Amino acid sequence: MRTQSNRLLLRVLSNVDLGSSIAEHDSLLWDARVETSAFLDLLQDKVDLIPGTKGSGKSALYRLFVDYLGPSLLERRKVVVAYGVEKAGDAVFSAFRKAFSKMDEDEFVDFWCIYFVSLAHEQFIKNSEYSTMLRPAASAVSGFRAACRQAGIPEFKTQKSFQDVLQWALGVLQSWRPKIRVVPPDGSAAVELDLFANTRDLPRKTGRSESEELPLFVSRIREALEEVLSKADLTLWLMVDKLDELFLRRSKLETTALRALLRTLRVFDSAAIRIKVFLRDDILEQVVADGAGFVALTHVTDRKAKALRWSEEDILSMVVRRLFSSELLCVASEVDPSQLADSDYREEAFYRIFPKTVFRGDKQSPTHRWIYNRLKDGRGVVTPRDVIDLLKFAQQMQQEVFVSRPDETSKYLLSSAAIQYGYREVSKRKTETYLAAEFPHVWPVIQEFRGGKTAYTARALRSLLGTGSRETVDNLVSIGFLERERASEMYKIPFLYREGLALTQGTRRS
Repeated sequence: MRTQSNRLLLRVLSNVDLGSSIAEHDSLLWDARVETSAFLDLLQDKVDLIPGTKGSGKSALYRLFVDYLGPSLLERRKVVVAYGVEKAGDAVFSAFRKAFSKMDEDEFVDFWCIYFVSLAHEQFIKNSEYSTMLRPAASAVSGFRAACRQAGIPEFKTQKSFQDVLQWALGVLQSWRPKIRVVPPDGSAAVELDLFANTRDLPRKTGRSESEELPLFVSRIREALEEVLSKADLTLWLMVDKLDELFLRRSKLETTALRALLRTLRVFDSAAIRIKVFLRDDILEQVVADGAGFVALTHVTDRKAKALRWSEEDILSMVVRRLFSSELLCVASEVDPSQLADSDYREEAFYRIFPKTVFRGDKQSPTHRWIYNRLKDGRGVVTPRDVIDLLKFAQQMQQEVFVSRPDETSKYLLSSAAIQYGYREVSKRKTETYLAAEFPHVWPVIQEFRGGKTAYTARALRSLLGTGSRETVDNLVSIGFLERERASEMYKIPFLYREGLALTQGTRRS
């Protein structure tokens, strides 16, 4: 970009919409999408379990399929997409948190089973959008409904919210009686709910013997649903996200509920019915490594995607696509958006509005790499959320500069000073909203590093953290707060957290 007046640059910069770092509020999610390997694997139905750190794009990926790709998948691939936990977090789960706290793992398996059955029932079988497609499967639909009735699942005559259905399911779980008589909210005939009762006390008319348990009933329902899908020539994807917001982090309740969810995936194991779960990678590690063992873990994770990782090139692509969604910026910087698919042109476009380096010097990293390296955590993970936040902070500061100095000129739309400011603010925010908020059990330990050095020897960590330091250090490494250099037994705190903890460059050795 040629040197121009700050007044003109202010008009251009004010027109730039970087979207939102929160997927649910991101207006550029589709237009500025980056088709990563995880996106392509999911699109091709190669994976069902999609792990990734907070801010890595799990919810963005989920939204791409739920909000944008549904019609295309239905038309081209005969795939019906139904979603579970609401895009902005399901209030149902929060409302019943107290009830959840009393449930064991087997009860949670029961709960997830009824959740997925109701999801298929409400969003697929009863959805008028698919009524024409389901006509060839009319007899199979009747069979599915009969299987649900045999399991004790009531047929609500009108469309019901998840809160209606799940409130019913939890009511049964809490009561745990041999027979429960419930009148559905729409006033239709009362039904006996035996789905979660003590099997030995069930009335014989249900046809459920003493040896039969819920998964057997769900197996029958699944087979009936498979018959529906086969007759209609369809596949059903049930997608759930926001699981990290449902239960208290690193709590026994969270582990119990999510272990049960992974067990439930086996119950619904089917080529025609795919349950696709978006889950924090640290939560997944915690759930499968809690010391209680996990039967057939390999089977559960066989269709697990690699944890979401964004390369330097992926991040550059995302930034450029978002910036040049502004037509005014394209004109001002003489960038042709139709050429942004070319990687060389993307980098050239980036440096039309950014300085080549953040600091002067022949050995300095180029600006896009500097941003990438400053936002890595201890595991080498860079999230789109942090990059977008950095750019938005930089944009805010740069606009203030242009407003205060309208008659001066500038060469770049975003200056080195603005980029540095954006990094500092992200570091502070990330320290507060991730380390302090997500990991309260180790936050007091992290506070011990405040105002200290950026690198520590193993000896220094033992001195700082005291008894049990090895386990504590391993925990800090696992959440990305510390980076271990195995060759030297040195531990570094990544740039991402240095400003947030007011650290000073240097090594503490004892």
